[in-house]
Parts: sequence; C-alpha cells; structure tokens
Amino acid sequence: MENMVDVYLYGKKYSVPSNLTIMKAMEYAGYQLVRGCGCRNGFCGACATIYRIKGETELKVALACSTKVENNMYVATLPFFPVVKQVYDVNVIKPTEQIMMQLYPEIYSCIGCNACTKSCTQGLNTMQYIAYAQRGEYEKCAEASFDCVMCGVCSSRCPAGISHPQVGILARRLTGKYIAPKSEHLYDRVAEIASGKFSDAMQELMGKSIDELKELYNSRDIEK
Repeated sequence: MENMVDVYLYGKKYSVPSNLTIMKAMEYAGYQLVRGCGCRNGFCGACATIYRIKGETELKVALACSTKVENNMYVATLPFFPVVKQVYDVNVIKPTEQIMMQLYPEIYSCIGCNACTKSCTQGLNTMQYIAYAQRGEYEKCAEASFDCVMCGVCSSRCPAGISHPQVGILARRLTGKYIAPKSEHLYDRVAEIASGKFSDAMQELMGKSIDELKELYNSRDIEK
C-alpha cells in the first residue's frame, strides 16, 4: 500500500493511490458517479469541483477528471455552478453592441479583479474575452473563448455575477452565423452528398478492411 494519500470526500476520510484523479479516487472509495461527469481524461467541463488542503484556508476549484489528488485534500462537489443561461434565437438576434447589453448586462459590472482568469481550468484569459464582448468585438471574443469547456468555475469566483461561458458561446454563435466568412464549397459538397453522388464511393469504403482503410488514409493526397 505504498504511495497512498489521505483524502476527505464529503467529510469522510479515505486512503487512495496518489496517482489517481479526484474522479477516479471517488470511484476507488466506492462512490458511483451517475451524473456530473462525462469523461476520464479530457475537459468536458461537467465535473467542476471545490477542494482545499488541510491547514490552508483557500478554496480551490478544478475539474475532477484531470486533477490529481493531494494528501489531506478536502473535496466537495456542487450539482451545478451559478451560470445564467439566457434564451434567444440565433436566427433573430444580430451581432450588435446592444445584444450583449440586452442578454448579459452584468458584463458591464466587471471590476477587473481577474479572478475569472486565475480560476479558469483551461488557462484562458477570461477577463480579456469579456472585455472584447463589452466592446462588441465578437470575433475576438469567440477566438479568445474558443477552448472554453463551460464548466462555470470562472462564474463561481466572479463578484459581479458574470456568466462568462454563456457570454463566450453567444459570441461564438454570432461569429459563426454572421461574421465568419461562408464556405461556399462546403455548401456545394453537402448538396452533392444529398444528391447521392458519393453513395457508390461510400459503399466501397465500407467494404474495405481496417488495414486497407489505414493504407488509403496514409497514402492520400493532402491539400496544401
């Protein structure tokens, strides 16, 4: 039983292997995770967790799927993080400066404390993309928030009550719908697929073995 650490899950002490993530440690201890998690190695954003280390007063936030346990770690989970999700029709709203004010006016209450950036599980410059949203620079906001996994940890630390993930996804939707250049060749290809132009080719591919598919993939012509 070498390399074991003591962790406290919901106030109860357990000894678990030190190489486990918080999520796997909970399962090792006998907890059945039936909701609030979706992965084991990535960043789906659904397993946001609060913890602190014994003797320290600072509360820390992390994703349970990718954060390893530490000795004397006290762990607690919440059913959800405080993120306000407004309802809108992306086919109706437009990328105006007013739309952000209408849907998420709290972003203009940002005090610049940078707590959102410091707590981001993805290491994003969260306060910066909120600043882009304030100025109506939605394309910049979309790019800066692109790797957001919607865990809501940033919002849990925000004194202004900003719903950062929802602001980011609104900017990305507006960018994709109205700002980013359209890929006309993609529309043409979709129409060709719908017409059945590639049905024979798909049937041929489905009849190939795994090795044949690998060879076909590795020897393909790659556009530059």
